[in-house]
Amino acid sequence: MIDGLVGGKLYGAPEKRLGKAGKPFAMAKVRATAGDNETTLFVNVIAFDDAACAALMALQDGDSVTLAGSLTPKVWTDKQGVIRPSLDMVAHQVLTAYHAHQKRDAMHTSDYPETD
Repeated sequence: MIDGLVGGKLYGAPEKRLGKAGKPFAMAKVRATAGDNETTLFVNVIAFDDAACAALMALQDGDSVTLAGSLTPKVWTDKQGVIRPSLDMVAHQVLTAYHAHQKRDAMHTSDYPETD
């Protein structure tokens, strides 16, 4: 298992599904750009945690998102027969621009004294 942090843009709308035991989970696909800014990776995301599911389901196609969780490297073959890399992720945490704004506001209203 690889613990990872992935940032990118949501590719398509997330889906809410029910497991065999009736517990809901969310699935999404994220398009991430590798370090060379030329290679695009698709990350197939599944989330079981209620907070992570809710955060994913609040997003729309093209929204920016950062995910933390366990990664599994994969490959797939496109229509032209080219082998491409991808990742499967079980997301434990989902961070969006909305969450970042909330955290920033919380830091400004904390009980810590300001430094000069």
